[in-house]
Amino acid sequence: MDHHELPVVYLVRHGETAWSLSGQHTGLTDLPLTPVGERNAEKLQDALKRVSFTRVFSSPLRRALRTCELAGFRSTVEIVHDLVEWDYGEYEGRLTVEIHKERPGWQLFRDGCPGGESPQDVAERADRVVELLRSVAGDVLLFSSGHFLRVLAARWTGMNIFGARTLMLSTASLSIVGYENPALPAIRLWNDTHHLVADHKPPHTYTDSLLAGVSTI
Repeated sequence: MDHHELPVVYLVRHGETAWSLSGQHTGLTDLPLTPVGERNAEKLQDALKRVSFTRVFSSPLRRALRTCELAGFRSTVEIVHDLVEWDYGEYEGRLTVEIHKERPGWQLFRDGCPGGESPQDVAERADRVVELLRSVAGDVLLFSSGHFLRVLAARWTGMNIFGARTLMLSTASLSIVGYENPALPAIRLWNDTHHLVADHKPPHTYTDSLLAGVSTI
């Protein structure tokens, strides 16, 4: 694969759900978007319309698939089951503060979830997605959930899985991973929510350069 064929991957976290708003762990529970989540998903259209994507992938969970649809990519999306959110097992639907009362010091990215997935389980899924993404020549767009996308970014760059705990992601945010050079996978943009908050923006921004494929180095 030569330099010009290296993929640039756009990562979208799904829009707001009732549990993402309340802070409850939402793994395989198939919640819909809230009205705010739907509006914010629609705003992704402007952020993504300048890019021509070779492939579009989504988690089968409806919060991700609905975000994909509202962003304008329902007709081209391919479902990838490895893009589902972390299976939280016994911690599904629970708040971190509640879990810490029973298990002080618990860290998802280190300890995993009883009855659910371990960090290594999720990393193995992420590795399969990375392999898929690196087989594509061109820009790729994918829709998934917060914790899985954080692990995916860690695996893309070779970061320790526990380091993913520092990569916070907002709902309906846009991130980009790619390469600094052919040998160095990199995070090019992280947790951008510019499209959600600015109706009137400067004519040119760092984010605009990335979305347009212009070098900012």
